[in-house]
Amino acid sequence: MNIEKQAIQSYTDSITNILPGLTQEELNFIVSKVTVTKLDNGKFYLNTGEIQPSMGFVYKGLLRSYYIDKNGKEITISFIKENAYASDYSEFLTKKPSKFYIQALESCVFVNLPYLSMQECYSKYKNFEKYGRLVAENILIMRHNRIESFLFENAEQRYLNFIEQDTVLLNRISLTHLSSFLGIERQSLTRIRKKLTKK
Repeated sequence: MNIEKQAIQSYTDSITNILPGLTQEELNFIVSKVTVTKLDNGKFYLNTGEIQPSMGFVYKGLLRSYYIDKNGKEITISFIKENAYASDYSEFLTKKPSKFYIQALESCVFVNLPYLSMQECYSKYKNFEKYGRLVAENILIMRHNRIESFLFENAEQRYLNFIEQDTVLLNRISLTHLSSFLGIERQSLTRIRKKLTKK
């Protein structure tokens, strides 16, 4: 099986894991609308100021979403790994220019569903409308949890939660990007890690 077929199979598997009742007709329809693309490490899936044309399901690779603050500093918002969507979701839905960059941290393979094709899936099959709602709910929960982490947790707690939720990801990202994601300076993250290793 070539990489394109593997990527599409992974994409449809991810959908049927959430909606196991999908028919073959429905799956065939959405497969007919997608394209598979590759992106080299360091390249951008989305640039600030661009209108994102497609939802990108990550079959292989890792990306980060970030913005540049008023002082010119890169602030990491999220890490996007396999079986997740590379998207500035709110702006994608409203067709507005993104305020974020989405950059590959590894070589990536995507399954892309264009905006108009997604809307066509929603209007033609109710199951896809339900799937879209579930994806949106999941994104909303992740954003809510991130906001709460900054309101109610200190930096050490945020770091511990991060490694508890995804230990493997820790080995795939730089400390610079991780410290930015946690909202602290790299030196502070180094101190936290040293403190925890002594416990």
